[in-house]
Amino acid sequence: MYNVNKPSASELPSTLQLLKSTVIALVVAMILLVTLVLPTEYGIDPTGFGSVTGLKRMGEIKMLLADEAAADEQAAMVAIRAASQPQADEGASTASAPEASSTADASAPETAAVETPTSATESTTDNAFNIRRDEMQVTLEPNQGTEIKVTLAEGQTVEYSWQSSGGPANFDIHGDSVLLDIDYHNYSRGSEQSSSGTLEAAFDGNHGWFWRNRTAETITVTLTTRGEYTDIQHLQ
Repeated sequence: MYNVNKPSASELPSTLQLLKSTVIALVVAMILLVTLVLPTEYGIDPTGFGSVTGLKRMGEIKMLLADEAAADEQAAMVAIRAASQPQADEGASTASAPEASSTADASAPETAAVETPTSATESTTDNAFNIRRDEMQVTLEPNQGTEIKVTLAEGQTVEYSWQSSGGPANFDIHGDSVLLDIDYHNYSRGSEQSSSGTLEAAFDGNHGWFWRNRTAETITVTLTTRGEYTDIQHLQ
């Protein structure tokens, strides 16, 4: 059997050499931490290197999105319940007392809450192709959030474009479906001052945009849509 020769004591690194290597490794790790990891992951830039290279902005967006994720999902679930409750109440009132429809309409605070003093809506419909066009405007105070959703069947699309005055807005494009028991389906999220694209529904349900104002000033978000949707709602 072949035995590997053991190194002699002179060939082994000394305690001082090991200590130097450890110190060098720690120094390199600290440099990487303060110049790369902290700016990129947390938006913390003690050296200023992250601001020069753009890594700090990347980290700030990551932190904003992490903070928004839980809040957005919670807001989406609350909006689902708020949107479905008026429909359930309306259906029950129609089945039990069709002759009292005017009373039911007058006593539906949830439906009235869809249109708020902080939003404005313009809507047109091209009946020949069942294509609808809308423009909605919402005003958000600092740290305030809101969402607008359209009703789409699976495979239908809506073209959209939105812009924020006064600064960027954190956004989350997602969908939900009461009938399919889908509370939250994410399409995309980020932090921008404007965005546009085409949203294709992954399932029958409500699909749209949630914004939150993380700036120190009031902002106004204007959304224009064009597509095959049957309804559009501003949800608080």
